[in-house]
Amino acid sequence: MSESTPGLVTVFGGSGFVGTQVVRALAKRGWRVKVAVRRPNLAQDLRLSGDVGQIQPVRCDITRPADVEAALKGSDAAVNLVGLLFEAPGRKFAAAHVQGARTIAETCAANGIARFVHISAIGADAGSEADYGRTKGEAERAILAALPTATVLRPSIVFGAGDGFLNRFAAMATTSPALPLIGGGKTKFQPVFVGDVAEAVAASLGLPQAAGRTYELGGPAVWSFKDILKYILRETGRSRILAPLPVFVAATMGRVTGLTAMVGIPPVLTRDQVLMLKTDNVVSPGSLGLKDLGIEATGLEAIAPSYLWRYRRGGQFAENPRDPETLPA
Repeated sequence: MSESTPGLVTVFGGSGFVGTQVVRALAKRGWRVKVAVRRPNLAQDLRLSGDVGQIQPVRCDITRPADVEAALKGSDAAVNLVGLLFEAPGRKFAAAHVQGARTIAETCAANGIARFVHISAIGADAGSEADYGRTKGEAERAILAALPTATVLRPSIVFGAGDGFLNRFAAMATTSPALPLIGGGKTKFQPVFVGDVAEAVAASLGLPQAAGRTYELGGPAVWSFKDILKYILRETGRSRILAPLPVFVAATMGRVTGLTAMVGIPPVLTRDQVLMLKTDNVVSPGSLGLKDLGIEATGLEAIAPSYLWRYRRGGQFAENPRDPETLPA
């Protein structure tokens, strides 16, 4: 697989959990990186991820075409990582996922920038009943209509230090006597390591054959929701009840708990997240994936212990026997 020469790339939303890893991966491959974020003062530490002057945070609101135009000035490529897990005042799915993505793609097209990688998600579907999944699907359509050479990456649940999935339930287990087994815990996931997602962005950006293609990114094993919760409990040395919670009950709870976002508090659960749990979140048979980008998938059990230790009773030095039965076949 021959790669094109690195140049200047603008990474929209590069200061988040996935974004920081993407910026590092691009810098290692020799790209000069502009990190376009709403608050560049919070992204200054990214400068240390590359050589002097290689990484530059710039202010950008992707819903403002003038901001996007300025952020892309002089760039050879672009990456869009902007995404919301829940809505809040001034932060809506339609604006962030669809309007923003369309603006970036159209601006790239107008400026002759053919290399564009967009991070979407497995489950993105313009016909989804969940606003998150629907707007992610609409964004893909808008991007490819404006810029057919764009590459779309759809990861499953992304894990790694600082993730919002394993950390959320591990933290919940430290205070709650039970963990919610939404829909009986049957939903399947194919957790993918954040480092692998970052490498996938960097690899696809440099491969001419990735233009116009969609890749689904998943780890080496498929886990049920129940398997993941059992693994978290075993890894943190805690015993908690896994309480079955019907989807309709969880959706009602999510509608209520989601209201905390209105006052700036990240919700524990939202109706959208529950609706997304109604469908398995795994790589589709026959789809392009990590292997096609030259990346060997990293297993959950190889990384998760390096950060779940903080949730153990007694800390990182507490005894923590692992039960092989908690791991998927």
